[in-house]
Amino acid sequence: MSIRLSLRSTLHRGYDSPSERSGKYAGRVAAVSARRTTPGARASALSELGREEFLGGLEGLLAIYASAMDADAASLPSRRELMRRHAGYPSFRAWTASDQLTGEIVGFAYGFHGQSGQWWYDVVWAEVARYAGVRDAAAWLADCIEIAEVHVRPQDQRLGIGTSLILALTAARAEPTVVLSTPDRDSTARRLYRRMGFSDLVTGFSFPGGSPPYAVMGAGLPLRDPAVPLASPSNW
Repeated sequence: MSIRLSLRSTLHRGYDSPSERSGKYAGRVAAVSARRTTPGARASALSELGREEFLGGLEGLLAIYASAMDADAASLPSRRELMRRHAGYPSFRAWTASDQLTGEIVGFAYGFHGQSGQWWYDVVWAEVARYAGVRDAAAWLADCIEIAEVHVRPQDQRLGIGTSLILALTAARAEPTVVLSTPDRDSTARRLYRRMGFSDLVTGFSFPGGSPPYAVMGAGLPLRDPAVPLASPSNW
């Protein structure tokens, strides 16, 4: 198991104020281009869901989760209840991406303010504190947003939809840090997180119950949009 902690300055990402970083995603619905894709790919529309809208559309979101994760049908009832419980957590936010031509939802992401009493939060806090000390655990987790789920249908992946969902979800948050967990292997998602500014906090970690190895990753907010070139030093 390894651990690396480094809270980075966000100045190099080219943002000077909360209003500047949130302006790109202000409003109820934002249209986003399908990036890093083949010519002719359709654009998606992002929509923010309230808690009741999220719960009302839970079955459709669960179907996207199952498709993206190739999940066993037997695991879906517990996942449904977990997502229902997450919707009651503080500062809950959820976004969906829909095909602009058909209106069909193709992906979603949600997160909330992490705090003591949440299972994932308590487990991760204890692990980071164990290996890096309470001070470092507090630096990352005392005031953070947890990204709980980001899923895009397999046929709609690699189009920049996941990136846009994450950027929308974390825009204009009051918390200074964002954390998540992902399988500890080289994957498209892991590489994306790194391009957005995430670094590994803990690797090779198995959650209680005997899960496969996970990596816990964290980043300072605002996140970097991988499609936007970094500002040159002369513009700082």
